[in-house]
Amino acid sequence: MSRMGDVLAGFHAAWEFESDSVLIRFERGLRTPKLLSALGERRIPLAAIGRVTLAPGKRGTVVLHAEPRPGADPLMEAAAGQLKEGCDPYRLVLPAERETLAEYYADELTSRLTDSGPADRFLVDAPEAPLSFKAYDGKASFDGRTVRFRWFWTGASSAKWKAGDQSFAVSELSGVEWRSPEVFEGHLRLLNGEPAPVQADQDPATVVFGLGYGPVHESLPFAAAVLAAVRTRGPAASVPASSPRRDPADIAERIRHLGELHRAGLVTDEEFSVKKAELLSEL
Repeated sequence: MSRMGDVLAGFHAAWEFESDSVLIRFERGLRTPKLLSALGERRIPLAAIGRVTLAPGKRGTVVLHAEPRPGADPLMEAAAGQLKEGCDPYRLVLPAERETLAEYYADELTSRLTDSGPADRFLVDAPEAPLSFKAYDGKASFDGRTVRFRWFWTGASSAKWKAGDQSFAVSELSGVEWRSPEVFEGHLRLLNGEPAPVQADQDPATVVFGLGYGPVHESLPFAAAVLAAVRTRGPAASVPASSPRRDPADIAERIRHLGELHRAGLVTDEEFSVKKAELLSEL
């Protein structure tokens, strides 16, 4: 850019222009979309930008949009086009009277872009682990190496209870499938190359979203972090040799719920015995 450190401030965000990147700082406030607040700030290398546009916005505004190259940003790859316009971290909304200034920066950025085709690797950093969020049927956590699903007895299906809590090493995964909680049947599914059940609530490799569960600002950064780890981590990311000890009260509650499934005929005698022994071994 003409001067390193130039800043263009708009609604909910400010862009600081550097010689090889744009640092986007998002405001934290009640009117700022929760996803942008959660992201805090992101450094976007110019190599990750495919093109820059400037267009009229709503109610006396203009929108400066730096469109990322396909495959350059794990957040946008995980979102797969499902983000609402107002949550797009690459849009800077400005008052219409700043259009001339915005046009100048759009031209400056455009002149420095070198490639608009798909990127062969992620160029933008993913949100950092550890990350976690509550889905409708379980809690998902990611420590950078392993994804864990811990089922809630109030929401998980009998199929998931039979399978038990799940752990997935990054090296076992081939990708993620994120379906926004703002549409019907939102979920986060971990892909491992094997066919998955059609119904997300029957798949132990999937957590299901619901009203207030798995919101975009929590589940999408989580999905992006896992996707980035899958694409960039080498083989043999191992699962820890032993799991932490569980709260005895939690184990007792799980055994009680398992007994309810058994009495209802949803769990066989053998399944009940095996799963009960597994739960007791965690004490």
